[in-house]
Amino acid sequence: MAFEQAAIKIEKAQEFARLRAAIEQAFLPEKVERFLKQMDRKEIRIRDFDAVLAQRVLDGETALNSQQLYQVLTLSDQAQMREFYLSKLEGIDIALRHKFKKLYQYY
Repeated sequence: MAFEQAAIKIEKAQEFARLRAAIEQAFLPEKVERFLKQMDRKEIRIRDFDAVLAQRVLDGETALNSQQLYQVLTLSDQAQMREFYLSKLEGIDIALRHKFKKLYQYY
């Protein structure tokens, strides 16, 4: 029997979509290495989503404030956003993960 994630309704759909789009942009194949370099420069662990938001790494060159969008979300929306972010991390190419292995360390 395969795992199937329960469908939980997004309450703040517009804010959720904007933040999700920012994460998707950061993880595009042509942009992900730049994203990882920013994380390395700012000494942010890859799984520390709060630090990613606080350091505005997802904001890019836009006026988007990902931390404010995240704070507007309900608790269940925030949990789903964290899960989405972590799932995108797992999709990064193994060669890039190895290149930025310091970011992926747990300690």
